[in-house]
Amino acid sequence: MAHLYIHVPFCVRRCSYCDFSIAVRKRIPGQEYVHALLTEAGALPDGDFQTVYFGGGTPSLLPPDAIERLLRELLPRTTHDGRRTIEVTLEANPEDVTPDHAKAWRAAGINRVSLGAQSFDDTVLKWMHRSHDAARIGAAVHALRNAGIENISLDLIFGLPEELHRNWARDLELAKALRSTHLSLYGLTVEARTPLERWISRGATHAPDEERYAEEYLLAHRRLTADGFLFYEVSNASLPGFRSRHNSAYWSGQPYVGLEPAAHSFDGTTRRWNLRAWEAYRRAIAAGRSPVESEETLTDEQSELERIYLGLRTAEGVAVAALRRPSPPPYLAAQGWVVEHNGRLRCTPEGWLRLDSLVS
Repeated sequence: MAHLYIHVPFCVRRCSYCDFSIAVRKRIPGQEYVHALLTEAGALPDGDFQTVYFGGGTPSLLPPDAIERLLRELLPRTTHDGRRTIEVTLEANPEDVTPDHAKAWRAAGINRVSLGAQSFDDTVLKWMHRSHDAARIGAAVHALRNAGIENISLDLIFGLPEELHRNWARDLELAKALRSTHLSLYGLTVEARTPLERWISRGATHAPDEERYAEEYLLAHRRLTADGFLFYEVSNASLPGFRSRHNSAYWSGQPYVGLEPAAHSFDGTTRRWNLRAWEAYRRAIAAGRSPVESEETLTDEQSELERIYLGLRTAEGVAVAALRRPSPPPYLAAQGWVVEHNGRLRCTPEGWLRLDSLVS
């Protein structure tokens, strides 16, 4: 049983920090998108999926009937009343969540929504080029809950430039006040060819400060842990029973299938990825060609590196006995970056801040 990722590339605008594979469109080509996806999916072997994840881009821009059709055709042996046992996640922007949309998503089988809140500060949201204001976040959560969707995750971004005067502690408190079951916290990074990179290059804003980044990350750990959240992965915290089963599959090395532009698939040894741009992907499907851009088969060394990296991202860590060096360097524990318990090596919050160097 594999996990299914469906990439929806469409957005109404590009956020200031975003370098994802998106297609900015005023009109969403829903029918063309569904036809292309189902054509690509026709080459998949028969089988069941444990989880389905609509990511993007902005999946909530798809017409609800398009989402319903995709789930009906891709998951023919499951019910579509929102009570299926598999986890079906939809990423959504707050402004797209209306009472009618929420009810339609629930009826189609969506039982988990990841809401792109990012901040509760209207000035910050405008700087990010987000198309919602802070009030829409609460309205979206209430609409989802009234429709029967209780598993709601909020995305928040931390480590913003000092001049924005963003109150990170306030954002955390407002997120908790909405009784979300899951939070995904992402530190701001400067990606090439984004509006943020251009602003920094001409001095219109400053690059994220590493010290501020670390302070806000550790503050989130203290505040959320005190309220019963568990950081089960470097960027993700949930209440008991509300981990993302789909994302957890990535971190544990399970096989997954990706459909639509830029989506990746992995069968345990070989990773392949589709053409990045929507138009290139669409033309390949229309011409009957494979949309796969390239693939790689992992060597034993690459597999080991990924296993260690992905394992150390999680609260479970990695088995010490499986490491080439049975005992990690003592200074890592002395610095408070890792702990060894019951034969497993785990990162502390301070260690997660240094994850890349610790893996090396």
